[in-house]
Amino acid sequence: MAQIIVERTHNLGREAAREKADELAARLAREFGVSCQWQGDVLAVRRSGADGRIEVYEDSVKVLLNLGLLLSAMGNSIQGQIERALDKALA
Repeated sequence: MAQIIVERTHNLGREAAREKADELAARLAREFGVSCQWQGDVLAVRRSGADGRIEVYEDSVKVLLNLGLLLSAMGNSIQGQIERALDKALA
């Protein structure tokens, strides 16, 4: 099992960053069939072969994703997509 961790700082504040995470979750659900559920300031994400969370803080966002065996082979590509999406969302 591969693990992806991506963290980015921001100046948006917790509420605005949470809204950005919501937008990102909607995109993940639409494009990759990911289910998402808020638990406080943590957005739990799950789909077949992957699960993780997006942690929203006042000045940062952290994405932690565990990939199953089949998706592990695409780990670098998935991490790159997460980094680009997070950079764009927090810009």
